[in-house]
Amino acid sequence: MAELLRIEDLRAGYGEAVVLQGVSLALEQGQTLALLGRNGTGKTTLINTLAGATRQHGGRIYLGVGNQQVDLSRLPSFERAAAGIGWVPQERNIFKSLTVHENLTAVARPGPWSPQSVYQMFPRLAERKGNLGTQLSGGEQQMLAVARALVLNPRLLLLDEPLEGLAPIIVEELLRAIARITREEGLSAIIVEQHPQAILAISHQTVVLDRGTVVHQGTAAQLQAQPELLDSLLGVAR
Repeated sequence: MAELLRIEDLRAGYGEAVVLQGVSLALEQGQTLALLGRNGTGKTTLINTLAGATRQHGGRIYLGVGNQQVDLSRLPSFERAAAGIGWVPQERNIFKSLTVHENLTAVARPGPWSPQSVYQMFPRLAERKGNLGTQLSGGEQQMLAVARALVLNPRLLLLDEPLEGLAPIIVEELLRAIARITREEGLSAIIVEQHPQAILAISHQTVVLDRGTVVHQGTAAQLQAQPELLDSLLGVAR
């Protein structure tokens, strides 16, 4: 399986503040990576850095495009999106003054994911395609944020706490959709989540951060099968 993403000795943060200290990892095409860690350990900073929303102080980020490796390190966020990065930040960043359908058609790029195909994945959005972003519930806004990233037809999907603050029924619906996107459709993804067991169950690999450094790397199945290790890494009650 071909390597899609490679991060080498990454140092990044906000302004002069360095949050990530020497982060290195790799992700193969078609694989999902669960990015875990306690609050404030650098998970969101890593996602934001991949998307081009932080200041990179050192290291390199390479994304495989065709037979080439593109160095994303100095590219602005819109060029990273064009290279294949799809980003769903915590803030969702949907266009609240546009309808659901306008949100999708405004950013859609050619490829297998179209407004019609995401409507099939998220029937709630199809029912509300004429509604403004302000008229959607939090769960519907999150579905729209994921759908909008998909219609960019990315090579790598970045999801920053996609289940945070949502009702249990919406969490289940989103988890099924994410599992289909990654497991069945084969889209590579990096997922930050505070519900580790739910995400480990649909991931291939896992990386745990602490104080901006990688303290654990391995398969998701291995970490899921070792609750004591998961507890010690995340401080999660069993």
